[in-house]
This record gives sequence, structure tokens and C-alpha cells, in this order.
Amino acid sequence: MDKRFSALPDELWERIKVWIPERRRNPKGGQTPVDDRRVMSGIVYRLRTGCQWDAIPKEFGSGSTCFRRFKTWRAAGVFAMAHVEMLIYYDDKVGIEWDWSSLDSASVKAPKGGISPVPTRPIARNSAQNAMF
Repeated sequence: MDKRFSALPDELWERIKVWIPERRRNPKGGQTPVDDRRVMSGIVYRLRTGCQWDAIPKEFGSGSTCFRRFKTWRAAGVFAMAHVEMLIYYDDKVGIEWDWSSLDSASVKAPKGGISPVPTRPIARNSAQNAMF
């Protein structure tokens, strides 16, 4: 496996881990939980490669563990704060040109149709009976 797809620099991990909520141990016991850094590396691997959750290499823990923590962390706002921490980290290391930026957008069909500016003309006569007559 290529480490470029999952490696997190130590300094960046130190900034991100403070935002991860603590897990409570199950009072009934159970297996020792997978380390948060390994799981975060698995999530980064999945997001960078586009693989399915079940196809995440076992060195990151199971795909279901990575998916479960991804959902929990997303709900807790970890990834929003990780984004901010990454911007600060890379601005310190490389420098981000804040005066210049680019926005990518996509045009998609409105899911509920939207309003057409011009009425659509019928292509053929309607052969169905009108409900009013």
C-alpha cells in the first residue's frame, strides 16, 4: 500500500486529535479499541482512493470501524475543524496565497423540477381523456 494515501504528519495529527471526542469504554469489556490515528489514516486512505469502506486495508482496522468513527466524528464536527487545522498547518509550512483562490462548481438538475421560464409546448396530441369531461 502506498503511504502517500494515508500518512498524516505527526505535527498535523497533534493538531487534529484534540478535536476527536473521547470514547467511553464498554462496562462489559470487549476488545481494545483501534487507535484513533490508525482509524483516521484509514479514513484518509478511503477518501483519497475512493475505495469502498470494506476494501480499506486491515492495517487501519476494519472498514466498519472506520465507517462508524467517520460518522461519529463527522457529527462531532471533527472534519470541519481538521480542515481548519490543515489550512493553518500548510500555511505555516508552505504558505497559502490567501489573495488568490478558486471555486469549483457544478450545475445539476433541480430535484423537484424548479420553475421553467417558458411553458413547454406539447409534442403530440394527448390521447388520454380529460378528467373534467
